[in-house]
Amino acid sequence: MIRLFLADDHTIVRNGIRAMLAGEPDLVVVGEAIHGQELLEQLATTPADVVLLDVHMPVLDGLATTLRLHAEFPDVRVLVLTMLAQVQHIGQMFDAGARGYVLKSAEQSEMVAAVRAVAAGRQFLCSELGLAMLQRVRTLGHAPKDPDQRAGHLTAREKEVLQLLADGLTTNQIAARLFTSTRTVETHRQNILEKTQTKNTAALIRLAVIEGLLS
Repeated sequence: MIRLFLADDHTIVRNGIRAMLAGEPDLVVVGEAIHGQELLEQLATTPADVVLLDVHMPVLDGLATTLRLHAEFPDVRVLVLTMLAQVQHIGQMFDAGARGYVLKSAEQSEMVAAVRAVAAGRQFLCSELGLAMLQRVRTLGHAPKDPDQRAGHLTAREKEVLQLLADGLTTNQIAARLFTSTRTVETHRQNILEKTQTKNTAALIRLAVIEGLLS
């Protein structure tokens, strides 16, 4: 029998989880808390195998609670149950000692599978987040590896023009600075836009800042 403790400041969420798990013969909810401090106090007298924990809670939030649980109740495994899908939250909770991370929008079958996996000592990430992170990795994997590649192999003169554009100079001013014609400067600018696949100068400057192409 897997003993579950629910920690969430919303009564309707706790009631919903109880109802969802009521038909599972190997799962039993042994306690509830509305914040981390209450959870820690009750765990001293109410043993549990898995804590279903929200991230945003009053008094003691999910991150601080997970750190305390990891230190004070190392045998209790944490399964995060939240609406927060941001990568930084996922990373923080796993770094703090959580074993699983599930969105509240997950299906009942996935929720139950997560509880059983975490109780068995395995890690678990819900499918919605797993697919999103896989897509992110694939996108990053197709990105060029260095600034010169991302910038489309700009020539030294094109990089010079780019820097002057970023400094706010007009085409005429750049032409005067580089002792060339305005047509040549405009040609360089158009080539830079094509190589970086940007639509206008503003987008080009944003890319240059992100990729560290400006001094």
